[in-house]
Amino acid sequence: MASEPPLQIGGRSFRSRLMTGTGKYPSLEVMQASLAASSCEIVTVAVRRVQSQAAGHGGLMEAIDWSRIWMLPNTAGCATAEEAIRVARLGRELAKLAGQEDNTFVKLEVIPDSRHLLPDPIGTLQAAEQLVKEGFTVLPYINADPLLARHLEEAGCATVMPLGSPIGSGQGIRNAANIALIIENSRVPVVVDAGIGVPSEAAQAMEMGADALLINSAIALAGDPAAMARAMALACEAGRIAFRAGRLPVRAEASASSPHEGRLGAAGSGAGV
Repeated sequence: MASEPPLQIGGRSFRSRLMTGTGKYPSLEVMQASLAASSCEIVTVAVRRVQSQAAGHGGLMEAIDWSRIWMLPNTAGCATAEEAIRVARLGRELAKLAGQEDNTFVKLEVIPDSRHLLPDPIGTLQAAEQLVKEGFTVLPYINADPLLARHLEEAGCATVMPLGSPIGSGQGIRNAANIALIIENSRVPVVVDAGIGVPSEAAQAMEMGADALLINSAIALAGDPAAMARAMALACEAGRIAFRAGRLPVRAEASASSPHEGRLGAAGSGAGV
């Protein structure tokens, strides 16, 4: 099989197709070990939490080697399009402080629902349109809505990021049919984000044809985060290889794996019993 082409987002190439986060780790040291074990090249950072020095985020900027890791600032905590736009602009400045002068990436989250943490489709589209006009490379977090994904692509977003299931729920891929439609029709990378709890679910998403995954809680809250990060990286790679290899057709009936011809005792085989 031909060598795996790199993941292309916003004109940049990435070898790893696993993105990770920086929240919920028990310590910065555990986070550092997990990032290394995952071999990730993109890490998302909650701009508001870094600015406010929220618990677990003090010293975060100094704990990551930004010469190796590409920062993906996110607008977590924003309930409206207007808030998300303001925080995205701050995120661009945060990336500059990390030495990434040309970093225009933003993970766009507009989440007014504090109970279920489901993204607002209208606010997300409004914010995406404005941020694209301002030159941002927008990676929008969305429900698994194929029509919204198309509108965001048409607005100029660099990816679409449908959720597998609610953030931090560990419920796995509950929206498989819709995610499959998004993958089938999208001309930009599809990144499955949220809900993945175990490596088998990561592999499932990649086997479906997702271009990449973003996994945070399943790694950070594992009993051994670094080990889980490694397992997720292997699952992501295995799922991608399986997708490119092509699975066997699903059949309604059994199909023997051994040929009928030449069997001992088969008619015309010339063999006795």
